[in-house]
Amino acid sequence: MRDDRPLVVHLLHRFDTGGLENGVVNVINHLDQYRHAVVAVTQITAFKERVKAPGTQFFSLNKPPGQGLWLYPKVYRLLRELRPAVVHTRNLGAMEFQIPAMLARVPLRIHSEHGWDVDDLGGVNRRNQKLRRIYGLAAHEFVALSQAIEVYLTDAVGLPGAHVRRICNGVDVARFTPDTPAPAAWPFDRQTHLVIGAVGRMQAVKDPLNLVAAFLRLRDLCPADWPRLRLAMLGGGPLHAEALAQLQAAGAAEQAWLPGDRSDVAQLLPQFDIFALPSQAEGISNTLLEAMASGCAPVATAVGGNGELIEDGRHGLLVPSCDSEALARALASLVQDPSRRAGLAQTALVRARERFSLTGMMKAYAALYAGAAPSSGG
Repeated sequence: MRDDRPLVVHLLHRFDTGGLENGVVNVINHLDQYRHAVVAVTQITAFKERVKAPGTQFFSLNKPPGQGLWLYPKVYRLLRELRPAVVHTRNLGAMEFQIPAMLARVPLRIHSEHGWDVDDLGGVNRRNQKLRRIYGLAAHEFVALSQAIEVYLTDAVGLPGAHVRRICNGVDVARFTPDTPAPAAWPFDRQTHLVIGAVGRMQAVKDPLNLVAAFLRLRDLCPADWPRLRLAMLGGGPLHAEALAQLQAAGAAEQAWLPGDRSDVAQLLPQFDIFALPSQAEGISNTLLEAMASGCAPVATAVGGNGELIEDGRHGLLVPSCDSEALARALASLVQDPSRRAGLAQTALVRARERFSLTGMMKAYAALYAGAAPSSGG
């Protein structure tokens, strides 16, 4: 049967494990008043299996490193064939394809900024700011995932404030809940061990080695508790082998579990006692929200939108980035104070459920996409 629902094309650099991509999956799976297609400038990985919306299309452009001007004709032809009502690009790596979307006369063109990479923390690179300003001429609306990014887009980049709106990530509180039983793969004993956990791609901007160093420091800061402490780091990436090597060199590998990418994060997160987010940069972290909804006590770096999700000392603890000693001392304070740990976990849970629900996020995106005029040609 013919499907007359308007089509949204989600165009991003790579469709792989990550918070940005997880947000796209949530939109696709929950906005069923639209059809969806994912176009990856580089590659689409097995991460696409998380998309459950029937009929979703996937396209890989396989672009090598460098400027993507030569891909404009291919993207133009694809968009003319698909005839979407909306093209939604995300982050600078995909923003230039607003230009072929404009030439293809897509009715509504949206660009979102989720955060920065390690080579341009805070988005201070003037060339990148100029590129965002130029590519932004082809877009109608802009989405910032945090207040910090909203200010950046309107001030540093100079985008028109009337066309920049903030839509924070939301968490599925029915899926992420503290009462979820442990899957068979879980290697630790909740009654015996105290688990510090993290979820995220092991790349420089997420700074997983900072967490490894902080965990090892707990041997000195919490000598009485050290034998029962365990570290779980979920996610693959270029720093996975180095993280494991450092734990092995320190004789702590048996106290750690680094299984790589997992599809059962919703079942694993509730097994953590403390959730650690050591990133050097963040927008609005999906994994932090999921951990809060799963009943973990959060410790996060004071970067990006983390301070919008948790108030230091009330819903969790915030520490400076790139400071393993500060991270270790914050973790130690919760290891040694069970009542404080439980209190932060409870207030974080309530905050996730009341302020950052997936329902609110979906309503915001539905309203944004409703600005499309599917029957118009430009």
